[in-house]
Amino acid sequence: MTKRINIGVEVPSMYKKLSSMEEELKELTLKAGINEGFVHLLKLKASQINKCAYCIRLHTKDALDCKESIERISVIAAWEESDYFSSKEKACLSLVEAITLVSENQVPDEVYEKAKEVLTKEELIAVEWLAIVINSWNRLAISSRYIVKD
Repeated sequence: MTKRINIGVEVPSMYKKLSSMEEELKELTLKAGINEGFVHLLKLKASQINKCAYCIRLHTKDALDCKESIERISVIAAWEESDYFSSKEKACLSLVEAITLVSENQVPDEVYEKAKEVLTKEELIAVEWLAIVINSWNRLAISSRYIVKD
C-alpha cells in the first residue's frame, strides 16, 4: 500500500475543527439521551459501510469499553436480521446508513419519516450530526490511509 500524506497532521487547524465537532457531538448525543455504547455502534455501522478499518477497530473497542455486548457488536453489520435492537435503535441505524450512502438514494423520505415517528427532535438531530461527523472521520482516515496494524 502506498504511504500517503496524513492530512490531519499536515493541516492541524482543520483536524482540530473536526475534533471540536466530535466533542460537540458527544454533548449533543448525551443531551439527546442516546447511550454512549450505542453511539459507538452507530459509528461502527457507518465505518463498516465506508470500509474504514481504523474506525471499525476503534469503535468496536469503544463499544466494548462502554459495555455493549459482543452479540450486538457482532450483528451490527446485519442489524435488520436481528432482534437485538429496539425500534428506536433500528430507526437510528437506518438513518445513519441512509446518510452514509447519500449518493445512492439521497436519504429516502420513508427512512426519515420512520425515524421521525420514533425519535425525538433532539435524537433525530443528534443522529444526523453523528452520521455527518463519523463520515468525515472515515474519509480522513481512508484518504490518509491510516494503517491498522496487529
